[in-house]
Amino acid sequence: MVRPVGMSAGPPKTWLITGASSGIGAATARQVIQAGHQVALIARNTERLLNVVQDLNPQQVLCLRADVSDWNEVKAAVEATVQHFGALDVAFANAGLLSGATSMVTGETPGEWREMVLTNVLGAAFTARLCLPELIKSRGHLLLTGSVLGRVAMTGELYSATKWAVTGLAEVIRRELIGSGVRVTLLEPGRVTTGFSDADPIAAPHLQPDDVARAVLYATTQPAYVDVSELLIRPVGALE
Repeated sequence: MVRPVGMSAGPPKTWLITGASSGIGAATARQVIQAGHQVALIARNTERLLNVVQDLNPQQVLCLRADVSDWNEVKAAVEATVQHFGALDVAFANAGLLSGATSMVTGETPGEWREMVLTNVLGAAFTARLCLPELIKSRGHLLLTGSVLGRVAMTGELYSATKWAVTGLAEVIRRELIGSGVRVTLLEPGRVTTGFSDADPIAAPHLQPDDVARAVLYATTQPAYVDVSELLIRPVGALE
C-alpha cells in the first residue's frame, strides 16, 4: 500500500469527517483510507458523497447524511459512527459554506447569511461538542477547518468573521481539554480549488485539496505528546 508522505505506520484509527462530499473533506477521506484507517463521511449531499466513496474500500467507509447545523442530525451521525466502528479517534470538523455576496454594506442576503453562519460556526461547535466525549475516551484528536481569513480579515466579508469565530472556538476548546490528552488542531488554508462555492474566487494561485489533506495527516501522525495547534497554509506569494 502506498502511504501518503508524512503518514507514519500505526494501528488503524476511526475518523469522522464532515463536509466530506467534496474538496478538502473528500481529499482527506481518500488519503485516510489509503493509509489504512476507517472513516465515517458526513455531508448533506448524499449523491456527491457516494461519488466520493465509489472507488474506496467499502469495509473502511461509512456514509452518513447530516446537516452539521442540526444538533440531532450530528448526534445521530456520531452515535452511528461509534456503533459501527466501536470507537472514535479523530474528528475533523471541516464542513463550511460561502454564501453569495457576504458584504456588510451591499447585497440583500439575510437567508444566505443565516445558513452560512449556522454551518460555519454552530456546525463546527456542534461537531466538536458531540465528538469530544468519545475523543476523550480514546485520547484522540479534534481538527477544525478555519481559514487564512480567520487570521487576516477580508474587508466587509461576513464569511471572514465566521472563520474568526472558528479560530476562537479552536482555542477555547484547546484550553478546556488541557489534561485530557486530546489534541486540537486548527487548519487555516488560503485559497483552495474546490467545489466549495460558486462564489469561490478563480484568481491564481490556489492550493489543491490534497495539499490541505496532507497537512491534516501530518498533524495527526505526530507523537502523542505533540500538539500541532495551528497550521496556516497559503499558496506561495499569496496573502489569502
